[in-house]
Amino acid sequence: MVDQLPQFIQQVFNGLSLGAVYALIAIGYTMVYGIIGMINFAHGEIYMIGAYAGMVALAVIGVNGSLPLALVILLMLLVAGIVTAAYGYAIEKIAYAPVRAGHRLAPLITAIGMSIFLQNWVAIGQGSRDIAVPEVLPGSVQFTLTGSTFLVTLSYSRLLIIAVTVATMLLLALYIQRSRLGRASRACSQDLHMASLLGIDTGRVISFTFVVGAVLAAIGGVLIALTVGKLNPFIGFVVGLKAFTAAVLGGIGSIPGAMLGGVLLGLAETLTAAYVSSEYKDIVAFALLILVLVVRPTGLLGRPDVEKV
Repeated sequence: MVDQLPQFIQQVFNGLSLGAVYALIAIGYTMVYGIIGMINFAHGEIYMIGAYAGMVALAVIGVNGSLPLALVILLMLLVAGIVTAAYGYAIEKIAYAPVRAGHRLAPLITAIGMSIFLQNWVAIGQGSRDIAVPEVLPGSVQFTLTGSTFLVTLSYSRLLIIAVTVATMLLLALYIQRSRLGRASRACSQDLHMASLLGIDTGRVISFTFVVGAVLAAIGGVLIALTVGKLNPFIGFVVGLKAFTAAVLGGIGSIPGAMLGGVLLGLAETLTAAYVSSEYKDIVAFALLILVLVVRPTGLLGRPDVEKV
């Protein structure tokens, strides 16, 4: 009984770090849907490509102490962001822009095709087997509560995930509220056609939305790769599906909803794996989604669509 609270604290910490990654990826889904009403099902592969780009950068830089550790991680995130920004832009131009005005199934089919293409593209170039990721940020903060023998371990890599995610969310909020493109994005999310009539370059806004979402996914990919310690070309599918679940859970189209959904999904998975069984974590996560959608179809923070006439 004495060790139950420390164990709970440990699992909540693990869940928050996992949920932070889901939130970073989910924001990409919700931003694209909020503007053009479509789901980018190739977004999970962008997360995977970001992780690979970060690891390639790490291999080039090396971890031999010649550069400060903070600079090494920053360069990894920067390289991953640049690479995935290019991929995000290309996906929008190749898989979405040509079919945006067509049948609503067309972008869905092209996105799935792009997802499969990117999986195999990376598998051919990097191999399909798991690769080990060097331990860049070893160590942890450890403590025990009074009267308990359980050692709570807060690893530096998971603390980094939470810290970088919080900083990224703050920067995203500033971008949306203060920048010209951010205000244009909000206008497009309200009424894309009207925004175009008011002189906003909606094509530029849509492309930049894909780029921003790709960079956020890349940050999550690099951070989780450093934490988990392994990588393969197929990690994007499952994580992308769960991040999409988080976006729907929080309310697709709502950025705060994507953040909340990611955290709740991460906590649900971690607590289920700890207190029930790891085999049931996916069942509980998707059951939570079904429950929320039955009770509140728009998600926790989503708003009903208003038909414009």
